[in-house]
Amino acid sequence: MAATTSGAIKARLESLQFGVPVFRDGPRQGQAPPFIVVTEALATTMDTANGDFGDSTAEITIVEKVAVDLVETARTKATAGTAKAVERYGLAEAIAHALHGHGLPAHPAQVTAVRVTDMDRFPISDNRVRTSITVQIHRTLLTTEVTPA
Repeated sequence: MAATTSGAIKARLESLQFGVPVFRDGPRQGQAPPFIVVTEALATTMDTANGDFGDSTAEITIVEKVAVDLVETARTKATAGTAKAVERYGLAEAIAHALHGHGLPAHPAQVTAVRVTDMDRFPISDNRVRTSITVQIHRTLLTTEVTPA
């Protein structure tokens, strides 16, 4: 079992064997593309479908926004004066598809929904292309997130 949201997403993506290393919060120094970076808790809101907010004993559910960034090399030199595209077109969509609707069983909290809400492809910079996948995780708020051990 993963200890965090990013750990649960990392476990899910690694189980699919896309052949791309997955990191939480950033790649290791000198990591060559392609790689995936998962950044959790970009924003957290209350799940308004959670029932009675007046009940102090009610289970609290939240919606956590997560970014899953795929970083790839755009082109490689093929011959003198020509370049060949090496970006794996469709990989970002396959990652989004693998996350959307998955229950993330490795998450320490009960996850009720996983929704991919957006995908942004950023222009090539330094011969790298980045696609950012925004994911909403509907889950319970853990007691350990409120009260330290």
